[in-house]
Amino acid sequence: MNNNNTYYFTSKDFSDSKVMYGYFTRNGGNSKEPFDSLNCSFNINDDKKNVIENINAAKQKLNLEQTRIKFINQSHGTNIELINNNNISEKTFADGSITQKQDISLAILTADCATIFFIDLKNNIICAIHSGWKGCLNNIISKTATKLKEIRKSAKNTVAIIGPCLSQENFEVDKKFKEKFIRKNLNYETFFKEKTKNNKFYFNMRGLIDLQLRQISINNIFHINKDTYAEESLFFSHRRATHRGNVPTGRMINIIGFKQ
Repeated sequence: MNNNNTYYFTSKDFSDSKVMYGYFTRNGGNSKEPFDSLNCSFNINDDKKNVIENINAAKQKLNLEQTRIKFINQSHGTNIELINNNNISEKTFADGSITQKQDISLAILTADCATIFFIDLKNNIICAIHSGWKGCLNNIISKTATKLKEIRKSAKNTVAIIGPCLSQENFEVDKKFKEKFIRKNLNYETFFKEKTKNNKFYFNMRGLIDLQLRQISINNIFHINKDTYAEESLFFSHRRATHRGNVPTGRMINIIGFKQ
């Protein structure tokens, strides 16, 4: 493992004085191998004390230590929940969260899936979505749009940022996988590139998420073009760990909140 001083990424093309956000790397934490070092998941047999310290360190780096951070129990589904004072302390089974509360920050854990942040400062809305291939297949982005319409009428002022995730060149799938998507939408075929042999394909998850955002009239889209599989010094990767014999691996944290 190379030492690396990159703690989190933001878009070079978007920043705003009202919002703080970061797509965190695996660096800058307290966890020991194989979770070194900024693992933020309690569900993978890491030391609980280290995980708490890691989460607090991430909040501090964004100057969000005064906020109440909301984690969701992610299940690769499409449920989106509005978070407020009434439910912030409850267990929330969802793959997306939305808030307008200035003192609540939203967190997503990943290790190859994409985190998408939505920012609508005109309506004081922030949103954090977890989308892997199942989220793409079932279009969690469209479910997010439906939920956001309950709060505000137009997506006109919304910005979306897609974080680091598994790149197409490292997302190998079989024909059955591809066919699931084609049955959903024939236009999805363009996001699969055929290998020269073995009847396998490469899936462009980032590209499909981008399309699904544009389909809900969001055109202000920014990308953190980082591959979680390829850049081992920066990211945990579930697929990389699987390819090495299901070795344990950590989870990155991705956080967004209103500037305090």
